[in-house]
Amino acid sequence: LCAPRNATMADYELKIACMGAGYVGGPTMAVVAKQCPNIKVTVVDISEKQIGAWNSDKLPIYEPGLLEVVQEARGRNLFFSTNIDEALIEADIIFISVNTPTKTQGIGAGRAANIKNCELCARKIAEVATTDKIVVEKSTVPVRTAAAIRRVLASNDKGLNFQVLNNPEFLAEGTAIDDLMAPARVLIGGETTAAGNAAVEKLVSVYANWVPREQIITTNLWSSELSKLVANAFLAQRVSSINSISALCEATQADVQEISRAIGSDPRLGSPPLPPPAGVGGGPSPKENPHP
Repeated sequence: LCAPRNATMADYELKIACMGAGYVGGPTMAVVAKQCPNIKVTVVDISEKQIGAWNSDKLPIYEPGLLEVVQEARGRNLFFSTNIDEALIEADIIFISVNTPTKTQGIGAGRAANIKNCELCARKIAEVATTDKIVVEKSTVPVRTAAAIRRVLASNDKGLNFQVLNNPEFLAEGTAIDDLMAPARVLIGGETTAAGNAAVEKLVSVYANWVPREQIITTNLWSSELSKLVANAFLAQRVSSINSISALCEATQADVQEISRAIGSDPRLGSPPLPPPAGVGGGPSPKENPHP
């Protein structure tokens, strides 16, 4: 049943906050709100301009079907706000969906991801939280980032307990809403403890409102973090391979589209086949490929 538009907190069975109103956080939370009308979803960001755009019909990003999803849920159980403290205090589950840009200096400059924004989010959560929370990494992060987030959260002086989960996104530019509405899989990683397993199942119960349970994969934290990075690497390798075959096709008068279809029908190589795009940046969401 849909919560009424003037619903009070008691009308929602769960409250979710998402830190970051960008390409991943906005669409993901919009779909969660659409599919789970009994869950309150609040997306927060420090940018008033970004939040203002989400509260209008000129959204800050374009994805086919996104506006309709937002319009259906906004004001019912989907909210966009700059009041970060309030959203974090009331939330049961908090998603961290902020940029993890490539480091520009120090060890790993030009290659490694900078997780400073994730750590800042964790500090904010530890600062304002008054109850135990489940904190979910949604950003693409290096393996073991959850350990850094957990250390920051554990530094709170209020005796609060936080469970850190990893729930990577697998969105492609242009099909993000379809990817969210009918995902090939949802991956959730957590600690292999009683409390960790309970937190994982809580997040599983959210996705289970529209995703078949057999498509929700649960792992330990590190397997989930690494799976996202491996998926990106495999996709880039696959696209790069079909691109390199294009040159050979030109020299031999073979048709690269036919070859792509032929090899893609082999279950050992994966299906559906990939078309040869202009470059490696033809698959994941824009933030995944800063260097096409």
